[in-house]
Amino acid sequence: MHISFLLHNAYGVGGTIRTTFNLAQVLAERHDVEIVSVFRHRDEPALGAPVGVRLDHLVDLRKKSPGFDGDDRLFALPAKVFARGDGRHKQYSRLTDTRIAAHLKSMEADVVVGTRPGLNVHIARQTRRGPVRVGQEHLTLDGHGYRLRRELSHRYALLDAITTVTEADARAYRTCLKLPGVRIEAVPNSVPAATVAPADGSGKWVIAAGRLTKVKRYDLLIEAFAKVAAAHPGWRLRIYGSGDAGGNEKSALHALINELGLYNHVFLMGTANPIEPEWVKGSIAAVTSSTESFGMTIVEAMRCGVPVVSTDCPHGPGEIITDRADGRLVPTGGSGAVADALLGLIEDDELRRTMGAAALASSARFDPARIAERHETLFTELVARGANGRSRSRTHDALRLARGAVLDGAYSLRYKAASVLRKGQTA
Repeated sequence: MHISFLLHNAYGVGGTIRTTFNLAQVLAERHDVEIVSVFRHRDEPALGAPVGVRLDHLVDLRKKSPGFDGDDRLFALPAKVFARGDGRHKQYSRLTDTRIAAHLKSMEADVVVGTRPGLNVHIARQTRRGPVRVGQEHLTLDGHGYRLRRELSHRYALLDAITTVTEADARAYRTCLKLPGVRIEAVPNSVPAATVAPADGSGKWVIAAGRLTKVKRYDLLIEAFAKVAAAHPGWRLRIYGSGDAGGNEKSALHALINELGLYNHVFLMGTANPIEPEWVKGSIAAVTSSTESFGMTIVEAMRCGVPVVSTDCPHGPGEIITDRADGRLVPTGGSGAVADALLGLIEDDELRRTMGAAALASSARFDPARIAERHETLFTELVARGANGRSRSRTHDALRLARGAVLDGAYSLRYKAASVLRKGQTA
């Protein structure tokens, strides 16, 4: 099969990029695989190019490149096709509309895979007849705003399949969106085996990793660690991750650390790439998010033999961790439960090592080869079905597109009217 992935920016750093690279590299061992990045802002991928995979781009944002597109007049005009409710909408333009459309109408792939809602909408609306159209959801339906959910409810009907990273999210799509004929499957993200020796459980470090955003609730973790440090002053906490654009969350966390007198116990470390050597320095990993679409850092820590204490937040942790076997799941929202779970592992060396070994063993189910096999099976079945004619006719597709245009127009009018009303109320 010829499989083509459409990615927002293959040259950046993020969970969707990592898991797409992992999947594409394994699939490339048996198939013709390409990744098409909408944007390119640096010469080489920050995560390194996946072996055996062709990498191309549609819009060049390298200012010193002879192909720089930032001065194109269409680049300054807002996108019309990319889903308006997608959080990346402001980065897209009439130029990306044109370039993505040209790519999707000329491509020769058997399967085209989108990797975020806005790109899935492009694939649904603009892919020529023939290739199987698959939309990957790396976030959650519940996490999408009303405007985006409403658009997806009619755009996604033109896809052949949707994959989510958790079964809970797959159930949400099956229940909340009426998508007859669209196959909805849960396939988790993949994480390769660690390239370093697993943690031995002796290091007196708790490790956390992820962007410094409010949803990660690092404030909760720091408050919990105050109780840990009081009981076991030899233990320390390292938090890896970059701050938000304004640095507000990082500043707030620094202030909390100082307020609690934890400046010798809690450290904001910045980014680390690769992160594996940092995981194995610790004996426990901590995740205190209020919500997680999956939980890549949980699997990464487990693959390094580190047991994870995580909030049992929607949607991912409960599908990754088996409580009290290979990690701990605690209620969201309270630092006390987090502190107690951390102390339970800190104060029991044998439990910590046993749970770390169990985490290492159970995390093998997220190996890229196993995850790629599930995607490969889905793609093969969809291509076989397509070879005998699509289950939805050309007329059906045209009707769905026409209905989508009418709904978009009606929604835009209501949205503009609501905006005018709000401005009038605040004037």
